[in-house]
Amino acid sequence: MNAGSLLIVGFEGKVAPPELLERIASRRVGGVVLFARNLGTLDEICALTSLLQAAVPAGDPPLWLSIDQEGGRVQRIRAPLSVWPPMQQVGSQADEEFSRAVGAAVGAELAPLGFNVDYAPVLDVHTNPDNPIIGDRAFRTDAASAATHAIAFWRGLESAGVRGCGKHFPGHGDTATDSHLTLPHVDHDEARLRAVELEPFRRAIAAGMPMLMTAHVVYPAIDARPATMSTRWLTEILRLELGFRGVVVSDDLDMKAVADEFPVEQTVVESLLAGCDSFLACRDPEIQQRAEAALDEAARHDAQVKARLVESTARVHAFRTTLVRTPVTAAAALALVGGHVALVNRARG
Repeated sequence: MNAGSLLIVGFEGKVAPPELLERIASRRVGGVVLFARNLGTLDEICALTSLLQAAVPAGDPPLWLSIDQEGGRVQRIRAPLSVWPPMQQVGSQADEEFSRAVGAAVGAELAPLGFNVDYAPVLDVHTNPDNPIIGDRAFRTDAASAATHAIAFWRGLESAGVRGCGKHFPGHGDTATDSHLTLPHVDHDEARLRAVELEPFRRAIAAGMPMLMTAHVVYPAIDARPATMSTRWLTEILRLELGFRGVVVSDDLDMKAVADEFPVEQTVVESLLAGCDSFLACRDPEIQQRAEAALDEAARHDAQVKARLVESTARVHAFRTTLVRTPVTAAAALALVGGHVALVNRARG
């Protein structure tokens, strides 16, 4: 049992720091998330993901190698891969099979580059035109259709050997502020939250989606705590009521919605107790080290924290055993792009 194995970490630059490779080798990292700042040519991406995966101890399951490749504003690798429009344009086709085909195309281009997890699809419902962070990242403006097309996209991803992650539980679609910058509040009553925000997540869970990402958002009708740190949301509603058995991953611990409100030590321990299994720490190595140390220290002194750490470590390990080791080659990814031109053109309208 190692608290570090619950961390999904990022780093600066296009070269993996030796310290990160050592942490992977000593099982003190569960996965890595890559951003545009880490990504050079396709050959360089392949070399980086291969190096990261090679650091995993022999006999261990694959490293969780992840990226945000939604399309639109949130697409970390662009040309020479297919450049997709926002998913609202995909959902507006009102064709479930088309949404699945787009997901399959995204996954098919990611897998040969070494990625086995994509933080997509967005399960948020685009109900607030002034939302600065979700908007056209959502598939539709009504809950049922948003769910239908997001789940179809996810099934496409999975068919290509890339695990998907629905976000942002319990719903970020009606915030008026950006959780990267401040802690948003959604002030709807419980009936509205259940009918709109929660509905795509309920359907995704029923469909078997393996991972959900939390929202650093407060919903006062349910809890005064951000959802990431809320037992009411993550255990009572997500686990016990909705029956989710997969991995719950936090949104980035570096985001100001939580970083400006709580010390990271408090955030990770309370989030673990609330029901988070894994933690994104996308940039700052000090935050990563403090989070790991806090979880280890709390587990030594608190039986409840230790029990949750054991539970989440097992859940993350089991998830990693489902990850596919696709042969890594830039040429294989590039060869697929031409076949996706018609899909891109249709999505762009």
